[in-house]
Amino acid sequence: MRHGRLGIGALLGIGVMAAGSLAMAPTANAVAPQTATISFDCGSFGSGTATLTATQDGTAATISVSTSAIKSPINISANSVKSTLALTNNGTGTSTFTGNANPAIPAGGDVSTGPLSGTVAAGDSLEAKSLTVVVFGITATCNATSAQTPGPFVF
Repeated sequence: MRHGRLGIGALLGIGVMAAGSLAMAPTANAVAPQTATISFDCGSFGSGTATLTATQDGTAATISVSTSAIKSPINISANSVKSTLALTNNGTGTSTFTGNANPAIPAGGDVSTGPLSGTVAAGDSLEAKSLTVVVFGITATCNATSAQTPGPFVF
């Protein structure tokens, strides 16, 4: 029976070590809030609200934008909108998120873009201040006209 006790003891020890390893494994960083809204003025292209959705994986972060401030005059195929989102970082600096990913947008539909990619550091507090969207060589620049609600993205 001594052999049986040794086997059970060894298994128990391996299980405890495995649980300890999982407890010490790094966890994915979280951004809060994950979703925020803001108002934009896009000049002759219009004005309206935008929903921003953020995710984080270590120092890499993405933000997707859907806004009623810009309507598509024609059908826009997927991945043909180039966008840059500028955000105030901790109230003074600037961080930019860029990308050219978008779903297909029907004529008259709200413009959606993202995920836009950027880099963050622990403690960054980012609030959107402008969005530049380029479609078929036409540039629309939108400036924030309200504070981000419920508040800045904190990474």
